[in-house]
This record gives sequence, structure tokens and C-alpha cells, in this order.
Amino acid sequence: MKKLLLLCIALLAFTTSFADTISIDHFAIVENPFAQDEVAVQATDSLGKVREDINGTFNFTMNGFNETLQFDKGTAFYRHKIDKSTFLYAKHVNDNGTHSILYYVYKNGSKLAPWHISWVLLLAIPCALILLAYMFKRFIIIAVIIFIIFFYFNHHNGLSMGRFFESIVDGLKGLF
Repeated sequence: MKKLLLLCIALLAFTTSFADTISIDHFAIVENPFAQDEVAVQATDSLGKVREDINGTFNFTMNGFNETLQFDKGTAFYRHKIDKSTFLYAKHVNDNGTHSILYYVYKNGSKLAPWHISWVLLLAIPCALILLAYMFKRFIIIAVIIFIIFFYFNHHNGLSMGRFFESIVDGLKGLF
């Protein structure tokens, strides 16, 4: 009887010592419903549904700054006010790899509308301009002007060249 009790205690201790770690592999940026001019980070599954089993503190990098976000039922609040429309590059590193998303947070009055910007779109716009300039020689000057406007818009709204290329590289890494 003592051996059976000792075996049960050992099995219980063994199973609790190797508990699954909770990791965030997908997340989304949404408008914070409780504060004006702020956004929230929601831990989601691969289908975009909020994972309410996520609780605790997780480290994120938001626009190059390390942030410790406190998740409660799958939602954490990013406590920085957004004064104007801007790009927000959120990155999270865990045991499963690096997960990053680029958003353009459009501010209209007191409302914020986060739009997900795909790395494919970031890569497609310059490539399409280069292709058009190559195909139509008269389009070269217009393509250069559009390039300048494109990169000025990105830089003016907080998307540096480094973050631009980092977003594309992280997207390409996600393919493999």
C-alpha cells in the first residue's frame, strides 16, 4: 500500500513539474475600448479568435522599444497615447520563434483604426514601381517621384527603413 501511495505521489509531482508553457504565436492590435487614443494587444489563435487562456506578463517590442505587457484573458493594454496616425511594429519572441506584425494605426478624431500591413504589400509596391519603370522608359521620372513620396510617407509616419526591411525579412522567415 505504501508503494502504491508513493507511486501516485511521484506521478503527480512528475506531471506537474512538466506543465505546458503558454506561448503567444499570433496576436492582433485593436483599439483599446477603455481608454481614448490607446491600443490593446490581443493574443489570438491562428483563426483570429482571442485566446482567453493567456494570462501573465510577456515581453514585446513595440516600434523598437521593449515593453512588458500584462495579459489578462488574452488582452493587454499598450499604455502609450497615439497622437496622430502612425505605423506600429509589434514583435514578440518566444520558444517557437519570432512573431511580428506591422500595423498602420489610422487616427480619425478620437477613433483609432489599426490596419494590418502585410510584408507582401511592402515588397510589392517598390517592385511594381521598378517593373513599370523598366517596362516604360518614360515612366522612370514618375516612378522616382512616387518612390520618394512612398518613402517620405513611411518615414513621416514612423516607419524607418530599418523597420521596413525588418518587417519584410520577418515575413519571409515566416514562410519557412
